[in-house]
Amino acid sequence: MSSLAFLVTELQSLASETKRKHPEIREAAEKSLAILRSSPEQATSALSVDGPHSDDLLRPVFMGCATKNAKVVAISLGSLQRLIALKAVPQTDAVVERIVNTMSDAMSQGVDIQLRILQTLVSLITNFVGIHGALLGDALLLCFKLQESKIVVVSSTAAATLRQLVMYIVDKMVLEDKRMESADSDSRAPSQPSPELTPVELPDGTTKLLGPSSRDTFSVFEDLCLLANSEKSRFLKLESLHKTFALELVESVLTNYYELFRKRPEMILLLRHHLCPLLLKALSERSVFPLTLRCMRVVFLLLKQFSFELKTEAEVFLMLLIRLIAEDADGGDHVASHPIRPHWMRVIAMEIMRGLSVDAELMRKVWDRYDAQENGSKVFSTLVTALKRLVTEKPSVLGVSSQMGGVGVSADGAGSAGAGYGLDVSSVAGRVATAASATVSGVVGMMGSSAGLSVQGSAMKLQCIDQLDKADSPVIPDSYIYLLAVQCIDSLCEGFATFTGPLYTSIVVQRPRTPGDAVVRAPPALDLSTLPQEDNTTKQLYIVRNIIESCWPALLAALSFIIGTNLSDELFVDVLGSHQAITNVAGMLGLATPRDAFFTSLAKLAVPSRVVSSLDSYIEPQTPRSSATLTENLGLTAPSLPPGLSERNLACLKIFVSSALFLAGSLGDSWYQILEALQNADYVLTFKGLYASGSKRNLFSPTGAPIPASRSGSVSGSVAAQAANASNVQSQQAPKPPFLSDLDSETIQLAIQRLFDASKNLEDVAFKDFINALCKLSFEMVSMQSEFGQILSDGESVEDVGSAGGGGMVGMTLAAHRRRMSGIYVPRTLRSGDFGLGKLGRVALLNIHRLIYRSPDIAWYTTTTHLLSVIRLPSAPQAIRVQAAHVLDEILLIVPRNLTTTGELQAQVQRRVLDVLAQQVVPETSISATSSSTSMELRRMGLETLHQILQSSGHTLVVGWETVFHMLESVCRPAPPARSASSDSVSVLGSPPSPTSRLKPSLPGVGIPGTSAEKGYTALVKIASQSLTLVVDSVSSLPPEHLRLCISTLGQFGRQADTNIALTAAASLMWSVSDAIQAKRKDVEQEPQYSELWMLLLLEELGLCTDVRPEVRDGAIQTLFRTMQLYGSTLSGETWDLCVWKVTFPLLDALTAEIRVRAVASPAPPSQGDLPAPSPSVPVERAWDESKILALQSIGAIFHDFMVANLMVLESFPRAWDVFVNHVQESVLLDDRVISAPALRCLEKAIKASCGVGGEWTERMENMLSRVWEMVDTVGMAVLSLAEGGRTPFSSTGRRRVSSSSSEETQRPSYHPFTQESLVAFVDVIHCTRVVSRAVVGEEWGLEKLTRLMAILKGVLTYPNSPDYRPDVDALSPVQSVVLDAIANIDLSNTGVSSLVIRDIAEYTTLPFLAAFEVQGQNSKAAPGRITYIALCKKTMPLLVELYSKFKGNPDIYVDGTLEALLSAYLIPVKMKYDCPPASKYGSDLPLWKTATTCFLKVVKECPMRMRELGQVIPDERVEGIWKQILDVFKGGILADSSYIETLTLEEQMTEENFDLALIGALEIDVVPHIGDIRVPDHLVCQLGSILHQGSILLTTPTTDTSGTQHKASRSIEKTKIDKAYEVGTTELGLLVPRERFSYWCFDLLFLICSNMTQDYESSRRRLAALNLPSLLNRCRKPLVEYVADESLRGNIPFPRVREEELLYTLRKLLELRLWPGSLWAALSDSPTRYSVDQPSSSDSNGDIPITPSQLVADAVKRSCVAHLFHMYPVLCEIASKPRKVPAMPVIALERSDGSRDGVDGGGAGRQQVVLELDARMLARACLREIGKEMGLEY
Repeated sequence: MSSLAFLVTELQSLASETKRKHPEIREAAEKSLAILRSSPEQATSALSVDGPHSDDLLRPVFMGCATKNAKVVAISLGSLQRLIALKAVPQTDAVVERIVNTMSDAMSQGVDIQLRILQTLVSLITNFVGIHGALLGDALLLCFKLQESKIVVVSSTAAATLRQLVMYIVDKMVLEDKRMESADSDSRAPSQPSPELTPVELPDGTTKLLGPSSRDTFSVFEDLCLLANSEKSRFLKLESLHKTFALELVESVLTNYYELFRKRPEMILLLRHHLCPLLLKALSERSVFPLTLRCMRVVFLLLKQFSFELKTEAEVFLMLLIRLIAEDADGGDHVASHPIRPHWMRVIAMEIMRGLSVDAELMRKVWDRYDAQENGSKVFSTLVTALKRLVTEKPSVLGVSSQMGGVGVSADGAGSAGAGYGLDVSSVAGRVATAASATVSGVVGMMGSSAGLSVQGSAMKLQCIDQLDKADSPVIPDSYIYLLAVQCIDSLCEGFATFTGPLYTSIVVQRPRTPGDAVVRAPPALDLSTLPQEDNTTKQLYIVRNIIESCWPALLAALSFIIGTNLSDELFVDVLGSHQAITNVAGMLGLATPRDAFFTSLAKLAVPSRVVSSLDSYIEPQTPRSSATLTENLGLTAPSLPPGLSERNLACLKIFVSSALFLAGSLGDSWYQILEALQNADYVLTFKGLYASGSKRNLFSPTGAPIPASRSGSVSGSVAAQAANASNVQSQQAPKPPFLSDLDSETIQLAIQRLFDASKNLEDVAFKDFINALCKLSFEMVSMQSEFGQILSDGESVEDVGSAGGGGMVGMTLAAHRRRMSGIYVPRTLRSGDFGLGKLGRVALLNIHRLIYRSPDIAWYTTTTHLLSVIRLPSAPQAIRVQAAHVLDEILLIVPRNLTTTGELQAQVQRRVLDVLAQQVVPETSISATSSSTSMELRRMGLETLHQILQSSGHTLVVGWETVFHMLESVCRPAPPARSASSDSVSVLGSPPSPTSRLKPSLPGVGIPGTSAEKGYTALVKIASQSLTLVVDSVSSLPPEHLRLCISTLGQFGRQADTNIALTAAASLMWSVSDAIQAKRKDVEQEPQYSELWMLLLLEELGLCTDVRPEVRDGAIQTLFRTMQLYGSTLSGETWDLCVWKVTFPLLDALTAEIRVRAVASPAPPSQGDLPAPSPSVPVERAWDESKILALQSIGAIFHDFMVANLMVLESFPRAWDVFVNHVQESVLLDDRVISAPALRCLEKAIKASCGVGGEWTERMENMLSRVWEMVDTVGMAVLSLAEGGRTPFSSTGRRRVSSSSSEETQRPSYHPFTQESLVAFVDVIHCTRVVSRAVVGEEWGLEKLTRLMAILKGVLTYPNSPDYRPDVDALSPVQSVVLDAIANIDLSNTGVSSLVIRDIAEYTTLPFLAAFEVQGQNSKAAPGRITYIALCKKTMPLLVELYSKFKGNPDIYVDGTLEALLSAYLIPVKMKYDCPPASKYGSDLPLWKTATTCFLKVVKECPMRMRELGQVIPDERVEGIWKQILDVFKGGILADSSYIETLTLEEQMTEENFDLALIGALEIDVVPHIGDIRVPDHLVCQLGSILHQGSILLTTPTTDTSGTQHKASRSIEKTKIDKAYEVGTTELGLLVPRERFSYWCFDLLFLICSNMTQDYESSRRRLAALNLPSLLNRCRKPLVEYVADESLRGNIPFPRVREEELLYTLRKLLELRLWPGSLWAALSDSPTRYSVDQPSSSDSNGDIPITPSQLVADAVKRSCVAHLFHMYPVLCEIASKPRKVPAMPVIALERSDGSRDGVDGGGAGRQQVVLELDARMLARACLREIGKEMGLEY
């Protein structure tokens, strides 16, 4: 049956029911039935549009509802519902309102009727989309009233109806938005009409236009928030509403439409202004479970979905939740200030946090929004801290894991030395829990039977926040909140890992492999600086890194504590996985400190220190134990099993090894603690790792010995037994996680071995770190045993010392109690092998090819240095030293055998092998017992290894014979004393010597007959003689390079402790050897060789120039260069070449090297025997700087004296000059700034010395100057790079930067700040170079070089980091002065040079406003507090005018934008005006803005004329740019803030306004005649009127746009303003502008440019008038219209003076104004420019279409000279017809002879002056008369 049939049935029932008591209803019903039966379709369709039968059909329904008969009312409501369903009810507000009122009247009847009303309301609102506003509110009001019914079915049905209707209302807003979007996207043919927009007041006081549905949604949601806050509703007309129900409705809306709310700012405002305060208020009041629960749910939604939009509110809610979480953990400190919250509220807060923590992206955003900000509230950090405090607040609830302390270890650690040290977090937690549970049940709780944490025993079936049906809080398990905290921490850690892990894999692990990489790569950490910084992924990675970097201590403490508690296996695996995840994330992101901390925690959990310490004291029982008693099982007696690791310890160890293997490529220095922990684990797993008695030694086993097979399974078996006994019943029944299924000692040991084997896959850098850590670990262990071994006498055992009494026992006890952080003690029996040495040997053999074919810095130097250090450690046990020697000798033997290549690599490897072997053979004075039997044995082993190398590979040796010779020599006589590399003459003159060629002074005991040392050396000499036979037959056969060793040995005497002896011995040596060499130089054939040896003698003197004593060093430098200066003219060219290359530059190299080393490390000065330290009055570093200054000054003097005659003629001079300039460059860039200026002055002297050179040396001179320019460019780049990192806004230009890889960027040296003195010297060098270049070449530098020069000078000028600035307000600073001098000397005649200089000087002008900065860290009282550039600005502003005047005829400055830059330089001071900095500190200079204005007007006076003369030479875009800059400056001056003048006296104000008049005058005289040129764009011409419009404003109100943004030069906007109707008036007085006269001047000029008063440049002025007439009319219309609008409000209240004068002034000017014919016609046309001069005739205006008379009149009016009066006709009529008194003022008028009068300002011939009082009405009527006259009407 159809709905229409149902309707007929209902009407029939209604007629039947009312035929007796209500016949009128029956008749109406029958009439409706007749209508429906006659034409049912037409009837229903007519009803929907309020047809003729609508009243007849609806009448019986309304009449039936009006009766009190319940049955009749029910039938009537049913009929009404049918009509609504058929949409047969007219959709008019009246009908809907009647329906709602009818249902409201019937609402008081029975339950059925109330339910029927609810159904009808749903049908009504959902079928009639046009119900909005008050009608909708009335309908919803019915539902809310029914919802408050005490009848449950009615209340619940009404509540459901309200939810449905509220959702429907929001859905209507969604549909409305879609319709509006579709209408906007297809504006030509929208599918549906756009909804009517009406303004709605928002909570913040603003208004917004909203559609009907949007308005309804806004109003309903706002009322829900207000009602929930017990406030009065604004839309629903409800007095109150249950808060819980209101919050449920709010939650429903937010849950389903959060995306919509995000897009609607007005809805966000509701959340911010209504909902958030409501929630905060509710949560701060007394906690009621139903209300608080719903508030918490809404808070969760806001945090989950609106945290970005509600940043501050989200912060408050998060901190509130965190405070709830941490409330109990805070103890009783806050009880007085905050009431104690119920426990269920804290649980709900934790459930919310768990829900938020799952969203890793949200957590990252929380960090980024709050914690990452400088002044943020640290929400995330506080959350993590609160979670940590929560999980640790009640250890007794969580219990203690019985496995984490290991097995076989007493609970109190009795029986183990030092058990009180090294307690890890879990043991601390255990002690706290034990103290809290002192009963037997507490002891059982420690075993996990009563306390603990598991998902099954601690979780709730339904979380607390979802229990909406409860009136009171449910029963919550005590441990539930701690389970939530653990899950929250797990979620956070897993969130970091799931985000970072895939990115790390894709970026680092899966990157393309390069040739030579290992098959399995161990990737490094992720370097975020190499990723795209703007990429969102990179930003997120930075966030994760910052989170971990900040929060890792709290996470570490929480995870460590949790692992130590009594967790179920499932939770234990999860927490351990979280620990691994956070460790891996920290490692992947390169966070060394957090990563190391997590590794340390894992190490303590994996290998407890008590287990390690207990092994030392453990004694195996003699007989096996038969059974265990109860007390033993409770741990109250000594453990029955050997100390070992439990199952959970092994799990932690497995994770530890796994993480170390995963992060192997990025561990760096952290390998040390990893290897330390692995050593401890190996120690426990192998049960001390001792040898089996009589076993054969294996050098490369972990401890130097094989593991006994009988011990392989003992510990693992005990671990399994202990783990089985410690597990509780629940964990035994539950299936064990897979991770815990394969934990045994063999598997763990294999995993550890795989970690060492994985060293083959490490990259070189990672492998280097691995080797360094392994060597460090080995050295630490060796040192520990060495300290213990020092107590023992030679040949004594530990047992012997232990049995002795007295002080020896005390010393042994102290040594025995000294242990490492890991917990390993020195064993009671000294270990015969070292773990580190064994592993080092194995790793070296696995990577033998890496040792050979890769850089020695990777592993070779570290490995050999460590082995040598152990060998040379006299206090180390003999077995350890011998083990290190065997490992080293094995490596040294294998390396040459595996070397298969020839060439340079072969030589390098052979030299490395021999150098290391020499360090084993040649003793050092640091070894106190070099004559002991152990030392002799080690040297003997080294010599035997040398002999084997010579036997097997001697025929392949290509280098290293000097080292071999020295090793053999060291056996026979003491090694010479050591000295610094800079003083090594061999390194200066010849090839670099072996590192072993300079060793320490003589050894004790050598050369004393009968001593054991002498006997030992005699034995060594016998062994060495065998090798010596293979190398050298006699000394005479050695080449000259070997003789250098002998000569250098003699030179060592010059480096003795006593200064006099050093000088005497050196001089004696020099002259003796010199005589011998000079005798051999007589042989012509041998002369070159022995000349070189003679040069070596001079170089020994050079060696003293780098002595550590400044007196010796400076004296040697002076002597050396004095000698060269004295005999320089007699030296040959070859000798000069040697002096330059072997003396001068090596000296600079050596001094520079010493300075560099000391600058980096600043160590104590190296000692040379007993050399005295430098004078304490002069710092060591400063003494070296002074030495280099002395050397540079001396070298500069030599270049100056011998440049032309001796040096330039050398063939190597270009290269020498290059090196010299390079030294100067490095001194400037890298040395201390005290050296920079002398170095630059040195270079300046050398350049000036070559000034007169010409002829054949011109090319060489050009090359010299070119090299100097390269130095200047490099230093300039350094200056610019520091300037760019400082405060200057300019960037370097004119030179392309050569950018290398990011690694090179990171290796770029950090330069010292340049001093002003060094910058002055640098500019002087530039100036000198350019002057000499112009003298040599005869022309100025090219444009490219000058461009770079200007960039450098700009960088020098704006350099921000000097420590010695000078004041620059009243006078130029030295740097500014020399820079301007250098610029002034530039020849500007070349093409483009003038533009370049003008642009840069224009930038200098802006420095006081853009680049001024505060000076920090200057101690001098004369130093300025701020660098202002004011004096520079005062200098450059007139200079720009001078340069423009000089080059104003050059078209280049117009074409290339130079003039625009020049004009823009004046914009800032003109615009800032009174905000400009003071022009002088001690004087009374003209303010900067006045100087800028004056200079600008001088340029503008010439600029337009020159542009007109050049014509088409200047492109249109440049013309536009120039005019735009001109107008911008005028705009800045006219519209500048002049409020400051109100503080001045009246006379000063007049002076300031008169100065400003110059701007108006310049506009009128210099700009107005030319700006109307056809090449100037329309918008710029219009901008002039807009500027004058804004400048002429007299009064400002809060709504007035003073910034000018509403006065655009758009003609369409001006037309709209012209045609607007009268606005609503106001009584605001407004604020008078500071410059009233200036505003009238602007107004006058605006009238002038639109009038026909001036006849020159007619076409230009006509165009200007046409384009600016809208601005004038708009400006004139404003006071007129506002007066008409305000006068009706003010009545007889007079207007302010300013408004009256403005009104009268405007009317007078309008009356006097005469336009150009057709100006208004052109202004209102589509092309004002086109029609500004000539307009088409009326017949042609519309083509062939005839126009009406009204159009003819309108067209003629627009062409009139008084067209503006026609335009103002309506408002003039209004003013002329005002009945009340209007504003008036006295004026001077002229009376003609005929009695007529004119209102003028002056007298005239034949006229008589009279004073008249003109009012606005009179002027308006005069304007109307002018209109009549124009129309031909006479009055």
